Amino acid sequence: MQAFTTIKSTFVPIPMENIDTDQIIPARFLKGTTKEGFGQNLFRDWRYNNDGTPKAGFILNDPSYSGSILVAGKNFGSGSSREHAAWAILDAGFKVVVSSFFADIFKSNALNNGVLPVQVSDEFLVKIFEQDKNATLTIDLPSQTITIDATGEVEKFEISEYKKTCLINGYDDITYLLSLKEEITTFEKGLTR
Repeated sequence: MQAFTTIKSTFVPIPMENIDTDQIIPARFLKGTTKEGFGQNLFRDWRYNNDGTPKAGFILNDPSYSGSILVAGKNFGSGSSREHAAWAILDAGFKVVVSSFFADIFKSNALNNGVLPVQVSDEFLVKIFEQDKNATLTIDLPSQTITIDATGEVEKFEISEYKKTCLINGYDDITYLLSLKEEITTFEKGLTR
């Protein structure tokens, strides 16, 4: 996974609630066994017509919106437990998803794949959606804060210390354990047999 501590970026707003994993990545695209290539089908049914042409008006088809932060309405990632939803978001270039509520399984899948889910209050989410397309957000993982740069408004977010350590260092669960190899070896040597 790619390590990060602070991200300052413009963002792509999708002010819709109850976005489920089948809307994020439809089931018919779950045939791949590697994490690559899912980004092109992120929000496929909202993004493309049946003939594969981009739908006018869908925000990911608007080149004036960009950034590594996706901002969505409340209850993001509900539905099935497919890990492919996190893969599609990451493959599309998003490192952070901001919402006022995440489904637990999606949140876990996102963290396990290097995507930071930032849960904010409903009121703070409304303030983000009020910003223009050139506005930026700053996500400071060490201090666990999100800032609306134009207004200076800041809100703290929660993350487990373990997952925070993993994201800051670019660890997955295995590389985290490998990072503790010397400590484990020292501990084992101290055990009496």
